Amino acid sequence: MDMAALIAVLGVAFFFTYTNGFHDSANAIATSVSTRALTPKAALAMAAVMNLAGAFLGSGVAHTVSSGIIATPVGNQGMAILFAALVGAITWNLVTWYFGLPSSSSHALFGGMVGAALAGGTEVIWSGVVDKIIIPMIVSPIVGLFGGFAVMLAILWIFRRANPHRAKRNFRVAQTASAAAMALAHGLQDAQKTMGIVVMALTISGHQTTSDIPVWVKISCATMLSLGTYAGGWRIMRTLGRKIIELDPPQGFAAEATASTVMYITSFVFKAPISTTHVITSAIMGVGATKRIRAVRWGVAKNIVLGWFITMPAAAVVAALMYWFVHLFWG
Repeated sequence: MDMAALIAVLGVAFFFTYTNGFHDSANAIATSVSTRALTPKAALAMAAVMNLAGAFLGSGVAHTVSSGIIATPVGNQGMAILFAALVGAITWNLVTWYFGLPSSSSHALFGGMVGAALAGGTEVIWSGVVDKIIIPMIVSPIVGLFGGFAVMLAILWIFRRANPHRAKRNFRVAQTASAAAMALAHGLQDAQKTMGIVVMALTISGHQTTSDIPVWVKISCATMLSLGTYAGGWRIMRTLGRKIIELDPPQGFAAEATASTVMYITSFVFKAPISTTHVITSAIMGVGATKRIRAVRWGVAKNIVLGWFITMPAAAVVAALMYWFVHLFWG
């Protein structure tokens, strides 16, 4: 096995994790920054630390990525498939980041894996794609939407007699905890996705024979995700924090609490790699709808949802094209 191929795949995998961090950092902190519960610098620092911690909480999502989506390819062809899949995901991350569109880094990666596998003649485990990606992709935003709506209604009823100004001050404090929970869940989900790819690369290259995740892989993926998070994703942060709806502290807390709960359940119970972007965006929509339906800028929301549906196919096409190009050199 060409060591240069392994190094190239690991390098692009860590770069994908970095882009994932600055692309998805808005998921954890946009609501807290927009409601002024946290300053941008404090929010980014907190999110980076919690992302790092979250990466060590489990490995179920990583095992799903490494063995439940495509059959483990072999040889230089396998390395070319992984390399092309990651390039497809990175390309889509950068395009959507440029336009400030909160698309899913996770589904960009999965689309890249499927596209590269199909181009390389490797088996796609369609049952795993449907059960672990497609169904959660549809169900989790619906749960986030209605969950955010229900949590916000509960907050409005519980605090209906509270002093509005005092309640908002208290919820700004509470948002520190909910934003931390969101960042922890993001680390739990998204760092593990790259860990799964790295384990596949090590298996293909013959450096590993088990599905265990080495400690150095966990540390490397968690560190790159945290560095990317600290770099920030201001374009997407503005979309989530203000363009969908102007959030106040109780709404921000409700959205973050809902989204993080959904992410913990899917990570620990179902071991499904869901999109943090989809869940927090839908929770924000649900929370905003309690004010009045028209309070949500549904035109912006429509563009975001369209972006969700084209993410996997777009990343798959880029990955397939990249595979054919790389295959010329890696054989």
